[in-house]
Amino acid sequence: VQLQASGGGLVQDGGSLRLSCAASGQTFSWGTMAWFRQAPGKEREFVAAIRRSDGATSYQDSLKGRFTISRDRSKNTAALQMSSLKPEDTAVYYCAASPRSWIMSARAAISSYDLWGQGTLVTVSS
Repeated sequence: VQLQASGGGLVQDGGSLRLSCAASGQTFSWGTMAWFRQAPGKEREFVAAIRRSDGATSYQDSLKGRFTISRDRSKNTAALQMSSLKPEDTAVYYCAASPRSWIMSARAAISSYDLWGQGTLVTVSS
């Protein structure tokens, strides 16, 4: 099973991008899918997560209102819509998945996820 992240690219300050994450290979029914990001020289940080069963979402507080995570259960995918992007949003964005349906307090932890995508680069120019 693999996770494939796509949709990254170069965008201007204030622009928008939509990232997608798809599970491929053997049938993998994820319980929670999340996005993390890692900027150069910084640690990987939580961005957002969504629970497959009920669509419950979690966000990094500073990103609420600009980023929206969604899922398509029929397609086994999740997406991250990013708007009003800023240069400080520049990072490699990783999608991650877990077969478990995590409660809110666990969704932001890197250790909660078993499967990781390869990352997609988002660059926001000023």
